[in-house]
Amino acid sequence: MVATTIGLLGAGRIGTLHAANLRALAEVEVLIADAEPARAQQVAVDLGCSAVADAEALFARDLDGVVIATGTDQHAPLVQRAAAAGAAVFCEKPLARTTAEALAVLEAIDASGATVQVGHQRRLDPGYQEARRAYRAGELGWLHTVRAVTADQFPPAVTFLATSGGLLRDCSVHDFDILQWITGQRIMEVYARGSNNGDPTIGSVGDVDSAVTLATFADGTLATVSATRHNGAGHDVRLELHGSVGTIQVGLDASYAGRSAEPGFGYPAGQVHSTFHERFADAYAAEMAAFVALVRGSGANPCPPHEAVDAGRVADAAQASLDSAVPVRVAR
Repeated sequence: MVATTIGLLGAGRIGTLHAANLRALAEVEVLIADAEPARAQQVAVDLGCSAVADAEALFARDLDGVVIATGTDQHAPLVQRAAAAGAAVFCEKPLARTTAEALAVLEAIDASGATVQVGHQRRLDPGYQEARRAYRAGELGWLHTVRAVTADQFPPAVTFLATSGGLLRDCSVHDFDILQWITGQRIMEVYARGSNNGDPTIGSVGDVDSAVTLATFADGTLATVSATRHNGAGHDVRLELHGSVGTIQVGLDASYAGRSAEPGFGYPAGQVHSTFHERFADAYAAEMAAFVALVRGSGANPCPPHEAVDAGRVADAAQASLDSAVPVRVAR
């Protein structure tokens, strides 16, 4: 097999993770570029791959695919450039800074016929995949209660939070995406409330550190989506689907970040996760494997851009609800 050449833009935390996962795949050559060339060179040395001076040098190479793991403000122009160059594209979420920008990118993608995968890694997690299978197979019956949780152990830097778009767009968007993916239904209305009882500097940049969103699906099913930056017990990402016939839970395993109040019941039984990298290590690896398969024409797209942008619309509505303290319909 001729090696597949993947260019990677952005050698920060998530970019380095993607580079390592790509490097572990057979017959994949990885070229890394970063705004700080020394950082790209160091990651390349550590992983045994190659670095180039900058994005210009990267696009001058003959690339089969491009992974975009830069800051959000660079996503839209880089996606469009890679698509115009004829390369398959993987882009970390979100596709652009705003939904309006993302819609323009979607038009460019459609016009070029490019293949674009967006980084909603939960779709590649075995637990979420099994929940989707069980629900769609009818094993749960109709859903009466849905609870989704995204709880970080520690908040990221305030400099990141100042440009992240807020807790609902940064964290809860993953839950909005996975709920629509599992159920095959769109969220039609959201009602969000938030608080800031932790680091006051988070509030100073216009964000909350904890929020709960009540989401209503097209068929009337209700879901609660909770998120926080301050879950001291550990990183906790879970989903509960309670149905008329059965119940299934994602993320309730030996790593669960909590303890039982019931006498004689020891929990957790294993190592608690501290970061999303740990929680979704297998999903991130599967995500890059799926992208390479997509590049090679041997796999399906696990997260098309139109679906990712629709989850962003839900997050926008949730933010509008948080700001106004009233329920908001999702604009489509």
